[in-house]
Amino acid sequence: MSANILTVLTKFYDEYQKNTPQRLKIIDAYLGYIMLTGIVQFVYCALVGTFPFNSFLSGFISCVGSFVLAVCLRVQVNPSNKSQFYNLSPERAFSDFIFASIILHLVVMNFIG
Repeated sequence: MSANILTVLTKFYDEYQKNTPQRLKIIDAYLGYIMLTGIVQFVYCALVGTFPFNSFLSGFISCVGSFVLAVCLRVQVNPSNKSQFYNLSPERAFSDFIFASIILHLVVMNFIG
């Protein structure tokens, strides 16, 4: 059973390395970082407590919002989805991502108080 899982994971990793463009790999690394940051914040909150609750909530909302925006960017930049986003250049998708991130973080900074 574990040999099958290892074979599947190895095949997945090899296909990912071979077929995924560098631009998407960078976005995937960013997604992994955001997910790890959100997990660390949640575990810290569960272990230590939520004394400054607005701070925890702001940080966690920032992670979740950034993750959602990055997933949207990945979908729009992916060459496989070019037929769905035919009139949207990667530069336009990135500028939309930056603009939405600025708005998100302004809201988060306002929520911290």
